Amino acid sequence: MPGNHHPRRGSMAYSPRKRARSQTPHIRHWPKGGDKPKIQGFMGYKAGMTHALVIDYRPTSTTSGREVVMPVSVVETPPMKVAAVRFYIEANKGFQTTGEIWSEKLDGELAKRLSLPKKSKKQNWDKAKKSDDIRVLVYSQPKLVKGIPKKVPEIREMRVSGGSIEEKVEYVKEILGKELTVNDVVREGDMLDFVAITKGKGFQGHVQRWGVKLLTHKNSKHRRMIGTAGSWHPNWVQATVPQAGQMGYHQRTEYNKRILKIGENGEDITPAGGFPHYGQINNSYILIHGSIPGPVKRVVSMRDAIRYRRGVKIKKPEISYISTTSKQGV
Repeated sequence: MPGNHHPRRGSMAYSPRKRARSQTPHIRHWPKGGDKPKIQGFMGYKAGMTHALVIDYRPTSTTSGREVVMPVSVVETPPMKVAAVRFYIEANKGFQTTGEIWSEKLDGELAKRLSLPKKSKKQNWDKAKKSDDIRVLVYSQPKLVKGIPKKVPEIREMRVSGGSIEEKVEYVKEILGKELTVNDVVREGDMLDFVAITKGKGFQGHVQRWGVKLLTHKNSKHRRMIGTAGSWHPNWVQATVPQAGQMGYHQRTEYNKRILKIGENGEDITPAGGFPHYGQINNSYILIHGSIPGPVKRVVSMRDAIRYRRGVKIKKPEISYISTTSKQGV
């Protein structure tokens, strides 16, 4: 008779499960743009979670159109600054950089992150009009966030989408060296993807890391171990064999998260006693339906949804109540 079979434990999709190279998440792919030029991404800091009473906006939900309790994540979004504009042309091996123009007004804290270029009065915008893609280098301002001790900003590249190349060039000319708020990039009701580095859990064993079953009580010496490391040939341990190692602190993406609210006054959303391990919100913030990766205080990147096709229309959600009761039992 054939033996019992069950699917393998643990997905190999994210292997090897190593620690992320940087705590600041990077975005490799961007969706197609719209009619007008705009930046497709933003950065913020995760403050925590709460719950709200919202009219269910999902058309196929069993509670569609009714008031339901939704778990919501809160991300503090202080203004970002545009440091530089970068131009690309499409070559055989992908996009290649053809040039960049830096702003003359840069914060002193940015020099702690990277070597700043020398100031130059020559700005070759004609080369920009011959490019195939335009992106901007933006950096955050953690000094404005009281819940985060660091002062060195994070810098990331964001794509400019929509319109013709000439329209994009005029758009980046206007925003170069200026501040960008979350309202310039995101609207209430938008669907976004959130990218962050997950909470690190250190070195874990086979069972915790891959979810393999415990061996029987009759097994010799150990129960929390794998039954075999593989066949005799090949005479090396294959990558598909579940083994102990690093768990957590990986870059992960949550797709299709809806923005329920964009607020300017952080006091309206801060619970009594502040968010645990974070404190008060002093800048603008966004309210997201559901959870997002990473612990509190961690920087979160967001972009326009790349896999969103149909379903929810972009309109302002109806929120009747947002919980600001203490999360610490005060």
